[in-house]
Amino acid sequence: MTAASPRPDVAGFFDAATNTISYIVADPATGTAAIVDPVLDFSQRDGRTSTAGADRLLAEIEARGLHLAYVVETHAHADHLTAAHYIHERTGAPIVIGRHIGDVQRIFAPLFAADDVTPDGSVFSRLVDEGDTLPLGDLTIGVIHTPGHTPACVTYTIGDAAFVGDTLFQPDYGTARADFPGGDAATLYRSIRKIFALPADTRIFTCHDYPTHDRSEPEWESTVAQQRAANVHVHDGVSEANFVAMRSARDKGLAAPQLILPSLQVNIRAGALPPVEADGRRYLRIPLNTI
Repeated sequence: MTAASPRPDVAGFFDAATNTISYIVADPATGTAAIVDPVLDFSQRDGRTSTAGADRLLAEIEARGLHLAYVVETHAHADHLTAAHYIHERTGAPIVIGRHIGDVQRIFAPLFAADDVTPDGSVFSRLVDEGDTLPLGDLTIGVIHTPGHTPACVTYTIGDAAFVGDTLFQPDYGTARADFPGGDAATLYRSIRKIFALPADTRIFTCHDYPTHDRSEPEWESTVAQQRAANVHVHDGVSEANFVAMRSARDKGLAAPQLILPSLQVNIRAGALPPVEADGRRYLRIPLNTI
C-alpha cells in the first residue's frame, strides 16, 4: 500500500453498551461492501437479545445502495455477542473468520457442554489463512494472521485500511490482553510488529475504544505511523521482553469481560444461539466456579 493505494469508504458504528465499533467497508467504484464485527444486542439483566444494532448496519447498506458481499469477523469476541449469523440469515452474505477458530472452539465448547459445536470452524462460511485474498468489487481483502489475543485473530487489509480487531487499540489506550486461553503476550508482540510493517499511512481501525481521562469521546481510527510513534504499550523502541513483562503484569489485574460467558458460547457458533431444548426454549449456560 502506498499513497496511490485504493481507498475504501469506511463507516464506523459505535456500540456504547460494549464499546465495540462495527464497520461497513465499501468499494466506492462498485458499491460492494463488507460488514466487520457486527454486534448482537444482549441484555444480561433479563436475557433478551435484540437486532437493533445489526438492523442499523443493514439499513445503512440499503440506504447507500450497497451490495453486501461478506460479514467478516476479526476473532471470536469475548465482550460482545456477534450478529454475524443474523446478518447471514437476512442477506445470504457468507461469514468469514480465521481458520484457527477451530482452536478456540476446542478450548471453549467443553466449558459450555456445547456438544453441537464441531471444532473445525465448519459452522462459519469461509475460513481464511495468512496470505488469502477475497475480492471486494475492484478492491481486495487481504488476510494477516495476528494471534496473541486469541489463536484465531486476523487482521484484514482492504486498500489503505487495516481492521485489526482487538490486537491494537487507539495509541493512548494500548493493546489487547493476552491472558485468555490460547493467548500469549510474546505472540501478540510479534503480530503487532507484522501490522507495524505495513506502510506508514495505512489507516488502522480498531474493534473497541475506551475513552481515557484525556478525551471523553470514542475514537477508532489511527495510522501505522501514529501507532508506531505513540502507542503507550508497544511504540517503536519497546522490546519484546519489555512488552511481555508489561502485558503479563497488566493482565493479572484485569477482571474477566462482563459478557465473556454469554459471548463465547454464541460466538463459537458463528452468532447462532444455542439449540432449542426440550421445553422449546434456548439457554445460555453459566459454568460456576470455573473461570
